[in-house]
Amino acid sequence: MQEESKENNVKNSQPKGARILKNISTSAGGYDYEAEADWIILRKEEKPRAEMFFVRYTKVEEDTSDRPVTFIFNGGPGASSVYLHMGAAGPKRVELQGNGIPAAPPYKLYDNEETWLNFTDLVFIDPIGTGFSRLIEKDGAESAKNGEKSAGGEEKDEYWKVVRDLESLCEFVRKYLSKYSRWDSPVYLAGESYGGFRVARLVKMLQQDYGVGIRGAVLISPALEFNLLSGSSYDALHWVDTFPVMAGAAASHGKSAKMGKQDSLGAVRKKAESFVITELLPYLVSGDMIPAPRRKKIIAEAARYTGIPAEVLERNRGRLGFDYFARNLLRNERKILGLYDSSLAIDDPTPEKDGYEGPEPTLNMLDRVFAAGINTQLRKEIGLETERDYELLSMKVNESWDIDTKQHALERRVGSADELRYGISLNTGMKVFITHGTFDLVTPYFATDRITAQMNLPEDLKKNLTVKHYRGGHMFYARTDSRLEFYKDLEDFYSES
Repeated sequence: MQEESKENNVKNSQPKGARILKNISTSAGGYDYEAEADWIILRKEEKPRAEMFFVRYTKVEEDTSDRPVTFIFNGGPGASSVYLHMGAAGPKRVELQGNGIPAAPPYKLYDNEETWLNFTDLVFIDPIGTGFSRLIEKDGAESAKNGEKSAGGEEKDEYWKVVRDLESLCEFVRKYLSKYSRWDSPVYLAGESYGGFRVARLVKMLQQDYGVGIRGAVLISPALEFNLLSGSSYDALHWVDTFPVMAGAAASHGKSAKMGKQDSLGAVRKKAESFVITELLPYLVSGDMIPAPRRKKIIAEAARYTGIPAEVLERNRGRLGFDYFARNLLRNERKILGLYDSSLAIDDPTPEKDGYEGPEPTLNMLDRVFAAGINTQLRKEIGLETERDYELLSMKVNESWDIDTKQHALERRVGSADELRYGISLNTGMKVFITHGTFDLVTPYFATDRITAQMNLPEDLKKNLTVKHYRGGHMFYARTDSRLEFYKDLEDFYSES
């Protein structure tokens, strides 16, 4: 009786969702769709453990068996699904200027004519601790007995771990397919940034361990191998991957000596890719094994690409940190570049300081727009009533993230490329689309280009993998032209997969 009482208490305390029928007119024509915002209970040892929030959009059709359903999430870790939800895929989107910069408030919602709902039903998922998703609190005695403690003594969320997070998404997908009778529908996954890392791992885990077949996977600005996202004085690949992005950014700001009158930005990046592999990489790997005259020539050429003085590159042994690059490329103009979109620059609020203490130009500037958008969509358009605050990006989740994959204290590698390759081989009918913004310094496109070129897929499976990049940053779809191009490519991807 005691366990039954606990179960009833959970059911009674669970927030109530909202559902509404809407009509939309898009580039694909007008149609009715159902919008719903609700929670699904996740369990551990058959006991309620967490409430995972989701928003679904379903085109109204009598038979949904042939209609794709796409599960979508962002990254962080610690990010809600708001960015893809309100920036690219959902039936409503926030309004940004053509270059992706917000206009002055207030921020209104607009019909998204290029919503992915035109070719797939959509399920936006907020991982635990983000959006409206929360852990179900345990009583004090149970917490003291079972709760994992952090170094500071407070309880940590068990879902803030690499594998446990993936398991929760698998549990959600399986419960959703059962709840809405969609086991016979084509299933797709789409994730951005760390969400792309999730997708790469889930194409193996969902299919092999949870019995969910995947028709297609979309990885947007993914971090496939985390050891590539930072560098040291003794490695090379991180510096290789970020160099073509910096060369392209320098060219876009008129600071690259390699930008000739007849060159496009794409041409400069291609030349930078060739240079970094054939010239700079041997120096980064070999150091003083390279004769001094040759080193000076390589450094001089790297300076011409990036617009950063040769003496800076020489002092750092050819390694140019993207934070230094963003801080200093336009410093004489009192401008600083965005790390997530290095083609954009804002006025430097602290030009007299060596270190930068202002907002990140391309992330902090957008949060207020997306916060207004998601709260308007959920509370006003769909009619959800809850006193919870919607967590767009939780730094508590991000800073608490734990690695539960390593078997030894010195094992640091966290990656997903092998799982992606495994998933492609496991299901030869699955198609994969990977994409980046060409000005993103945080998850550089060239890392994915190199990784996919080394996957050694059989010839008959290579055709199932598409890699394409767009002008813009981490959220390249914030730019009107890139969002439209991306939409058309995805429309083709779904129709062909």
